[in-house]
Amino acid sequence: MMGKKKIVLAYSGGLDTSVILTWLKEQYDADIITVCLNAGQDDDFSQVEKKAYATGASKSYVVDITEEYITDYIWPTLKSGAIYESDYMLGTSMARPLMAKKLVEIAEKEGAYAIAHGCTGKGNDQVRFESTIYALNPALEIIAPWRTWDFVSRTDLINYAAAHQIPIEQTTEKIYSRDQNIWHISHEGGNLENSWNEHKADIHVMSVPVEDAPDKPTFVDIEFEKGVPVGLDGKKLGPVEILRTLNKLGGENGVGTIDIIENRLVGMKSRGVYETPGGTILFNAHKDLEKLILDRSTLSYKYLVAAKYSELVYDGQWFTPLREAIDAFVNVTQEQITGTVKIKLYKGNALPVASKSIYALYSEDFATFEGDDVYDQYDAKGFIKLFSLPMKIRALQKQKREGK
Repeated sequence: MMGKKKIVLAYSGGLDTSVILTWLKEQYDADIITVCLNAGQDDDFSQVEKKAYATGASKSYVVDITEEYITDYIWPTLKSGAIYESDYMLGTSMARPLMAKKLVEIAEKEGAYAIAHGCTGKGNDQVRFESTIYALNPALEIIAPWRTWDFVSRTDLINYAAAHQIPIEQTTEKIYSRDQNIWHISHEGGNLENSWNEHKADIHVMSVPVEDAPDKPTFVDIEFEKGVPVGLDGKKLGPVEILRTLNKLGGENGVGTIDIIENRLVGMKSRGVYETPGGTILFNAHKDLEKLILDRSTLSYKYLVAAKYSELVYDGQWFTPLREAIDAFVNVTQEQITGTVKIKLYKGNALPVASKSIYALYSEDFATFEGDDVYDQYDAKGFIKLFSLPMKIRALQKQKREGK
């Protein structure tokens, strides 16, 4: 006799997925296999697994993807310089393709016919998860309860959880929607939905409010090799340790909290508070090192590429030829991005204050305001004449037409 069909559920143990697990069991004659993906968030994963079984899961996976997330998703995005709409450092966006990839792998391993997720029909994550699933295994069916069930709000979910004795942390007063991993934490919903409300100080999880940061600055030296962070303060460290250390230092100094309105892929604007302490430090350091090393043409073109890369990541287009092609370009630009940047952390700021590299194009011998033997200032006269020639010709023609 054939066993029940199987559905793989992306599961965090939070409000939405806890309700979804019970709802799936009511709606489908199938075994529900939960998959909790540890991307470095501050959760008790043993409790998440216990909760999954207590809520009716036939099998529960807890998979640590933290290092893979950093090396294969965060570092490429960091090297590209991609920041969505000049604000958002893509913490949730970068994690989704890897999470969806793991869901597909487990679905194939378990012989599941479908993958279920807790993304709402208003959000970007539904696109990110489903685009990845289609790219990796289009034979899998997708179940998105938020697009089909009768619930219309998270208050409805809280009431359902109470009726079914599902343990949750959310209440109708504390109803923020949060997503955390080792790169960031996001906060949406609740009082943030009114754009005139200033976010409350108690929203902070990974960092302190700027007002509570120390009055004394903290300095940290960040070492890069080919665009990748490899050490702090002269000590070589692994990717997880680097990010955790910088998250701690940045968080203590109020670095990396933004409160923004962003344009969602699905057409609406949304408001979110994002805390990205370590990531903000790394982006500022990496950008500063590139300015020391890259030539003007490469750097300016790379800024254009970064904008496109950020849209691809935000839109869930990780597994596409264009993203791979941009990575190839970016990796060429990073061949000489090796050196060290000193960052000053103070009252919410992560300021590059010094940098060095054996590949630096900056030369004190050329840039000095003192006397030098390497630059003849008289040569600038001929350069300016040739550089300005189109403007000069246009002005002469205008004078001729006007009879001057």
